[in-house]
Amino acid sequence: MALGGAATLAACGDLPQPFRGQPGRLGARLARPPAYRLAVPAPEAALLSNDDAQAYARLLAEALMAQEVPAVDGPAWPLDWQVVVTASAEAGRVVPRYTLRDADGNPLGEHAGRAVPASAWADGGEELLRSAATEAAPALATLVGRADSLRRTGDERAVGVGPPVVLLKPVRGAPGDGNRSLTARMAERLAGLGLQVQDQAEGAGYAVEGVVTVTPPERGMQRVEIVWTVSRRDGYDLGRVLQLNEIPAGSLNGLWGDIAFVVADEASGGVRDVIANAGGIAPPEAAAQQAASSTPAPGAPANPPAAAR
Repeated sequence: MALGGAATLAACGDLPQPFRGQPGRLGARLARPPAYRLAVPAPEAALLSNDDAQAYARLLAEALMAQEVPAVDGPAWPLDWQVVVTASAEAGRVVPRYTLRDADGNPLGEHAGRAVPASAWADGGEELLRSAATEAAPALATLVGRADSLRRTGDERAVGVGPPVVLLKPVRGAPGDGNRSLTARMAERLAGLGLQVQDQAEGAGYAVEGVVTVTPPERGMQRVEIVWTVSRRDGYDLGRVLQLNEIPAGSLNGLWGDIAFVVADEASGGVRDVIANAGGIAPPEAAAQQAASSTPAPGAPANPPAAAR
């Protein structure tokens, strides 16, 4: 039994592109994605109602954008940094606090906002929340800039040179041992196609996330849908690889075995194509030049000493 073939859905359109191929000096610099995108999820521990929490996430993202920080409200994508907002009541006042976290959840810094009377914070409303967001945004922008500068090493990979570094997120939603098996097999297949696969976001230029959906049984059959989403570091959705099939009900509730191999084998090629179409894989001539530049000089040892590796 095998799941059906993969279909690749690219994120593209037919919009006019009058400046394509002629970006100019500034355009060429802007074309490179930033080292991060900042997500602002609706805070769950900020002493706000659900509506005010969602409004505050939106207003804070807008205030950060005004500070030239690439921010978006909503849940974080796999490679997003994020601002986690909390609040605590202290002597009749509420102090909003902001924690900047990288894509692996590690804290990069904190900022305590201006205290607000507890009654005003409890009443909420867009005017108060906009004021709090506007007050906090400059300090957060400085915090983000410092964290980004600290992370930069000056040894960044050139676009299209070297193997793409891919964060493979654990697969979600599969019955049986599908999550574990699909993640392991996909990691093997992507590595076999020349991609550098890792389970941490730091250093990755792309992220791959697989989600499995299985419908309830109907007349002894179930519909299985697997979607592999490929995204870029700035949060841009590059494309999806979709797999669909109908299976006997309950047949995937245990060990996936060879099915996981088949699924990963078919989907991995589509994932690689999405990354290649986004310019993430060097053309043959660039790869050959890179290999030539790394060839040892005459008389040099073919392999460096172990201590130098």
